[in-house]
Amino acid sequence: MQAVRGTMADEPARGEEKTTEEPVWTVSGARLESVLDTAVDGIVVINDRMQVLAYNKACEHLFGYSVSEVLGRNVSMIMPAHYAAAHDGYVQHYLDTGEKRIIGIGREVAARHKDGTEFPVELSVGEAVTPDGRQFIGILRDLRPRKQIERSLAQAQAQLVHMTRISAIDEMGAAIAHELNQPLTAVLLYLQAVVRKSRDKSLLDAQMLGVIEKAMREAERAGEIIQRMRQLVEKREPERSDTDVAPFARSCVELVELGSADSGVSFQVRIDPDMPLVSMDPVQIRQVLVNLLRNAREAVSAAPVRQVSLHVTMDEGYAEFRVADSGPGVPKEVVPELFRAFSSQKRKGLGLGLAISRTIAQNHGGDLVLRQAAGKGATFVLRLPVECGIDSALAPDQ
Repeated sequence: MQAVRGTMADEPARGEEKTTEEPVWTVSGARLESVLDTAVDGIVVINDRMQVLAYNKACEHLFGYSVSEVLGRNVSMIMPAHYAAAHDGYVQHYLDTGEKRIIGIGREVAARHKDGTEFPVELSVGEAVTPDGRQFIGILRDLRPRKQIERSLAQAQAQLVHMTRISAIDEMGAAIAHELNQPLTAVLLYLQAVVRKSRDKSLLDAQMLGVIEKAMREAERAGEIIQRMRQLVEKREPERSDTDVAPFARSCVELVELGSADSGVSFQVRIDPDMPLVSMDPVQIRQVLVNLLRNAREAVSAAPVRQVSLHVTMDEGYAEFRVADSGPGVPKEVVPELFRAFSSQKRKGLGLGLAISRTIAQNHGGDLVLRQAAGKGATFVLRLPVECGIDSALAPDQ
């Protein structure tokens, strides 16, 4: 440590007896040097010309400069440029006016490492009047560890709030599912009664009867969806069955097309030949595909070319359902939050669609991902493993 050095004591006057005791300044200097070097925080002492007089080992670690590089130089070398340019003026203003801006008051400021990195420190400044003029003692505490803890705490709190909301929506979903079952059952019974009466007395023509039967099937499907959603909330396993993906995929597109007659959106379906059976819960996966197709339909609603396609293909043991659109694509700033609940960019809705869809895919051992290239719209890819379906299909021959 070369931070604090005294001057040699005068020789004793003639006739005075020399003492064997060490001069007081030496003991005091050694004690001060020890305190500086053992301090956890950085300590810098400067004079009224802003020259560094003391610089402890903690500062060497904090700033990357050795003591020999700093002593005697302007303290601004450990400050960012915008601080350094104004620092001498601040000190001179205090010397001229006595107006304190930081002396005796701790505050957060920026410091600069030897490699140019800027980082936050807490700075406390004291003043001492010495025979050599005014000196200023700065104590600097590295705030990076505290900032990291604060960031981690904020993230943990955000996750806690998010999980609390998810838990609340789980409970609400179970309650809604329970409540909706009753009116859905009533609607289904009424429709069944109308169909039976119409068939007995020929009250309706075949076309109207067909419409009512379709409505009855949709009511039944809605009941199945609610049951599956309850199972999802309760973390039950999907009710799998080996499914032929070709008619399944076409039926999903047909369901979305029903509400798109006046939208000007064209739907295309392409299914690779020789697709194997896929073991999946058809109710849950239908909901995923219908959600993706409806989102794609909305994405192209204002596009010059309004086109949505569903391509089903095989890729390394997975069946891939690729829903692509000709829309503007997903903005980059939205992508990181795309599959998180409550992060919808739509004016309506809670943003649960994609979050639940990915959960369903992952419960099947697959995934739901976004793939897009600049200027080519968005492509959502639902991946489902096909091993179980292949095994089931081969079972009779084994």
